[in-house]
Amino acid sequence: MPAHQLSLWPCGDAHAVFRLPGNGAYAAMSALCRLLQRGLLSGRPLCRLFPGQQDVCGVAPAVRSASSSSPVNLTYDVFDGKGESTPLVFLHGLFGSKSNFHSIAKSLVQRTGRKVLTVDARNHGNSPHNPVLTYEAMANDLKHLLAQLHIDKCILIGHSMGGKTAMTTALTQPALVERLVVVDISPAQSSTRTNFRYYIQAMQEMTISTDIPRSTARRMAEDQLRSLVKEHSVRQFLLTNLVEQNGHYAWRVNLEAISAHLDDIMSFPNFDTGYEGPTLFLGGASSAYISSDDYPEIQRLFPNADIQYIPDASHWIHADKPLDFISSIISFLQS
Repeated sequence: MPAHQLSLWPCGDAHAVFRLPGNGAYAAMSALCRLLQRGLLSGRPLCRLFPGQQDVCGVAPAVRSASSSSPVNLTYDVFDGKGESTPLVFLHGLFGSKSNFHSIAKSLVQRTGRKVLTVDARNHGNSPHNPVLTYEAMANDLKHLLAQLHIDKCILIGHSMGGKTAMTTALTQPALVERLVVVDISPAQSSTRTNFRYYIQAMQEMTISTDIPRSTARRMAEDQLRSLVKEHSVRQFLLTNLVEQNGHYAWRVNLEAISAHLDDIMSFPNFDTGYEGPTLFLGGASSAYISSDDYPEIQRLFPNADIQYIPDASHWIHADKPLDFISSIISFLQS
């Protein structure tokens, strides 16, 4: 994991904070949190393979666009456990990818024996691009993927934007979700007063020479982002999405769709009925993304929810405190 420094607001409800066993192995991520209210970015993707891990990757369709009215074929990685228990499915945040949870997935396979899937959302990673980017559409994509893989029931674990997709899936397709873990986000409506549109604008306006080394392309891209993206850590995070295709450099994320649906991403759909299954809202004690103001809506939609906080963790709990994050999931599975 990258070592960044995150600046976050203190958690307002110290009485709700509890201490999990173990200790974190990674430094906190950078100042993204104060820039993006309500936490919609995922941690920076990991780019490494794990020796000895039986790893099966879903292959992205050759065509990266799809009809807006139908689900897209999501790319995914499978970490194949030997046990027969319900599989775990991880959903990343905005501008993230399925690689974000690879190290977590490997550990959970080893400790639980369960199969673990990590999934690229539409318009992210290697999944197809589509002009629609709503939580209803992303939940429908996930339902389609699970049907393709003959998975009748799963345990959904979603971080930030992925947490909202997981909640939407549980609320619309409760039979698919045996248990739900929502990582540092809530079903509350989110503010859109961020600098995020400036970041998207800077990425859209970027031009990079062709047939140059990747390191040179990254430097050129960072220089062009600097005028609208002041923080070095934010630029480095965005640059994880810069890819080379036949000598040309482009963003692998669908900036047009993200820009057009930013209000949808920052918000959350309205639901009249709740999800009755066991649910864990897991927040960082140094993060304000799950606050006491959100508790009534959490209780209304998820009446069997437990709200817990990991001390000294920011919005990127899995990066800051991976051992505590894993322990909290395992405890929840055993409860």
